[in-house]
Amino acid sequence: MSVQLHRAIDILELIEASERPLALGAIADRVAMSKPAAHRLLQVLVARGYVEQDPETQNYLATLRMAIIGFGHLAATGMREVTYPELHRLAGESGELVRLAVLENDQMTWIVEAQGARAGLRYDGNLGRQAVPYATAAGKSWLSTMSDDEAVRLVLAQGFPTTEEVGPNAATTIEELVASLRRCREAGYATAIEEAALGVNAVAVPVFDPQQPKVVVASIIVVGPSARMTPERMEAIVPMLQASAARISNLWPIRRHATPLATARAS
Repeated sequence: MSVQLHRAIDILELIEASERPLALGAIADRVAMSKPAAHRLLQVLVARGYVEQDPETQNYLATLRMAIIGFGHLAATGMREVTYPELHRLAGESGELVRLAVLENDQMTWIVEAQGARAGLRYDGNLGRQAVPYATAAGKSWLSTMSDDEAVRLVLAQGFPTTEEVGPNAATTIEELVASLRRCREAGYATAIEEAALGVNAVAVPVFDPQQPKVVVASIIVVGPSARMTPERMEAIVPMLQASAARISNLWPIRRHATPLATARAS
């Protein structure tokens, strides 16, 4: 694959993951390119409709095109339709937002959610975004299934500490991360107490491949305002989470078979 294509994908992924428009200089620095070279690739992405440029600031932001492609793929696999009823059930039981992050190519991406909070404070997620592994309950539930060395290697390869915005309690050293993952293993579940965002707590368990019981395919979390999601309440939610994870695990083979089926129908 050409170097230019690699760089274009790097730029697209960087912009897609950003919560705010990015300046040309920031993009060039992050992907280790000169400004003129980055600008040429950005113009291609703009022309193809994947990126747009703010007319006032000249900064770059993602369009909805990638999201449309991604959600179109999810619709073809049937994953959202199959897993949503289980998330809806858990949302009703917990009274909070329930989310499912799918693992692919060492990245966890939020694909389905169901809101259980009916009044007062509530947390609403952002589908299509990737979870920061070391600063989210979903990511930590996955990392905690590995050895310390494996988890550290993966986190360092993805960037640690991340340049993305995280909560005030996110780990900032490898020692803090390892200690946190060991607590997750001992407890049998993962929590994030104001680690992903200020004022937000979450509890998560991994979803395993039923045909390969040690292989994590996803993570299911319950997340809400820290005022309600106390450590005691999160611990009480764990049995519900584990039951939902087991039921989703039993459904998981549909993901492997749905895409070829959808393709066959389309042809």
